[in-house]
Amino acid sequence: MSEVKIAAETRTEFGKGAARRIRRDSKVPGVLYGHGSEPLHLTLPGHELLLALRTPNVLIALDIDGKTNELAIPKAVQRDAIKGFIEHVDLLLVKRGEKVTVEIPVVAEGELAPGGNLLEHVLNALPVEAEATHIPESVTVSVEGLEAGASIHAKDIKLPSGVSLAVEDDAVVLQVLAAQAEEAPEAEAVEGDETAEA
Repeated sequence: MSEVKIAAETRTEFGKGAARRIRRDSKVPGVLYGHGSEPLHLTLPGHELLLALRTPNVLIALDIDGKTNELAIPKAVQRDAIKGFIEHVDLLLVKRGEKVTVEIPVVAEGELAPGGNLLEHVLNALPVEAEATHIPESVTVSVEGLEAGASIHAKDIKLPSGVSLAVEDDAVVLQVLAAQAEEAPEAEAVEGDETAEA
């Protein structure tokens, strides 16, 4: 997995006014917490953070005030509903070798059996436990040739070494739904004929 270095500054101003001032400077307010330590309030560079968060569960190497270095993973990201920019980020402090529970995206590949069936993602992301510095970016699942009624369970997904499920083995991740029969247009045509006869 990728590790991204970001310089951060501790902040002492809180509240909406302070947060607005931080955002005006193209920066993002955030909180670093974990390991029983006091939450640390930070200011992070907006553009660098935005690029880093394009990778799910990215490992962020924080250089805080040029004095201390900490590893963190994003835990919660608040975005502006309209413009999409990051308003606030919660970061979870992690240590090398430590196991963490995260959700990783499920990517389906291959073609379903012919017939116009639909693939439903019951779980868009799979909860797993992995070492903080070795979190997979995603898991790929083959749906090649699957027919209506078929489903893929969590236990069917091959995980990288050192990664284990953090969800029930029989949890449904993907399922194939039968194509909807198109009977409505025919019914309308029959009604139209009856009207014409009347």
